[in-house]
Amino acid sequence: MGNKMLFMLCFFCIIVQFSWAQNETEQTTEEKEKKETVLKIKDTVNTAEKKAIDPLSPSKAAFYSAILPGLGQAYNKKYWKIPIVYAALGTGIYFYVDNNNKYNRYRRAYKRRLAGFTDDEFQGIVADNDALIDAQEFYQRNRDLSLLLTVVAYVLNIVDANVDAHLLQFNVSDDLSLRPHIDQNAVDFTRNLGVTLNFKF
Repeated sequence: MGNKMLFMLCFFCIIVQFSWAQNETEQTTEEKEKKETVLKIKDTVNTAEKKAIDPLSPSKAAFYSAILPGLGQAYNKKYWKIPIVYAALGTGIYFYVDNNNKYNRYRRAYKRRLAGFTDDEFQGIVADNDALIDAQEFYQRNRDLSLLLTVVAYVLNIVDANVDAHLLQFNVSDDLSLRPHIDQNAVDFTRNLGVTLNFKF
């Protein structure tokens, strides 16, 4: 009878231990599945963030601005820059045309005087031929400078679109932040300025 009781007690302990081990295995399997699900969700988020970054975006913006000034800014959704682009280009073109017209007026008058005519529009205003030559050189120099500034404005339009597209993909999350702060000293109550750099990974 004592052997039967001992045998039953051992059998009962083995069954309890086996069921406890099986329960632990089930819990571990559930925890692993939860971790894998969490990992999959995190991987999905990272993939979505990676898809948001388009390495061809800056070159597209630059190409669009080269084809039509201001189009790259529209591609970057910086619509407020488009009037600035056209104002810069329009100003350069206006001064180019104006200086070119004045240059041609003085040039025509100088050519007519060399041909022996005395009916040009500057007759009685500019008496000397050297003054006509000086005026031609002045307006030619201004015309060339206007053309140069217009080309510079066009190139800056392309560069701005390219750089802006690069900066739109810049990481501005809270994982990396630089924040100014003011601390008050506990001893003498003076204020200290500082900068905090946070980097979370």
